Amino acid sequence: MLIIDLAVFHKKDQEESIKQALIWTGVWITMALLFGIGVYYYMGSQPALDYYTGYLIEKSLSVDNIFVFLLVFSYFKVPPNFQHKVLFWGIFGALVMRFLFIFTGVALLERFHWIIYVFGGFLVFTGIKLAFEKDKEVHPERNPVLLLVRRIFPTTKSYYGSKFFIRRMGKIIATPLFIVLIVIETTDLVFALDSIPAILAITRDEFIVYSSNAFAILGLRALYFAVSGIMRLFHYLHYGLSLILVFVGVKMLISEFYHIPTPYALAFIGLTLTVSVVASILNPKEETPINGDQVPEEE
Repeated sequence: MLIIDLAVFHKKDQEESIKQALIWTGVWITMALLFGIGVYYYMGSQPALDYYTGYLIEKSLSVDNIFVFLLVFSYFKVPPNFQHKVLFWGIFGALVMRFLFIFTGVALLERFHWIIYVFGGFLVFTGIKLAFEKDKEVHPERNPVLLLVRRIFPTTKSYYGSKFFIRRMGKIIATPLFIVLIVIETTDLVFALDSIPAILAITRDEFIVYSSNAFAILGLRALYFAVSGIMRLFHYLHYGLSLILVFVGVKMLISEFYHIPTPYALAFIGLTLTVSVVASILNPKEETPINGDQVPEEE
C-alpha cells in the first residue's frame, strides 16, 4: 500500500489536497478496522479487543506527531509539494525502528519482569510532563544525529526539487530535504519511546502490538494533510494524551495486583479523547503564528 501510494498516486511532486488526504485517511482507517475483524476471526475476541485498543492508543498519540511535523516543516520552510515524500520515507523508517523496539521490549519484559515497573513509571512521568508543556518547540540545531549528519555531508542552502542528495564536483551533498527527513526520523524515535511501552501495557503479543502500531503509522501521512490546518484548534488534546499515558502507566504498574479489563481501558481512552476534543472546540484558543527560520546554510 505504501508503494502504491508513492509510485502510483504521488509520482509527481504536487501539493496534497484536503479532499485527497481525507479519502486516503478513510482508506487507512477502513483497512485497520477490517484487519481487526480478521484478528477476531482467526485469533478470537480478546486479541481483537487488544488490537483495537492498541490501535486507538497509537492513533491518538500519533496526532501529537502531526503537530511536531507541522513545526518542523515550518521551521525548514519545506514546500508543500515535497512534504509527502519526506513523510513517506519517515513512515517507512518508523516501521523498521518500531519493529525493532517492539520485539526488544517484549523480550526484555519476558526476561526481566521488573522492567514492567520501569516502563510504567516512565509512562506516568512522561504523561505528567506532557500535561505541563505549554508550547511545543523544535530545535533542530540541538539534534545530535543532525549535527553528526552535517559533519559527514555538506549541505546546500536551497532545495533541489524533491532530491535528498545532489552531486557537485564529484562530491555528494545533502539538500535541506534530507536534513528534514533526519529530524522527522529522530522525532519519531522519541515518540516511539512513549508509544511502545503504552501498548505493551495492553498486550505483549508481538503480532498484535506491531500490527496495531503499523496501521496507526501508515495512515499518519494522509492524516497530516487532512488535519494539519486545524490541529491548533485542539489545544486541550495534549491534556487528554497526558491522562492516557498516565492511565496506561498505572495499568502497567498495578498489573501484578489488579488487571484492568481491556474493554474498560478502551472506553476510558475513547472518552478521554472525545472530552479533550470537544472541550477544545467549545473553548477555542487564540492562534499564534509559527515563525520559520532559515534552512541550513551551505557549508
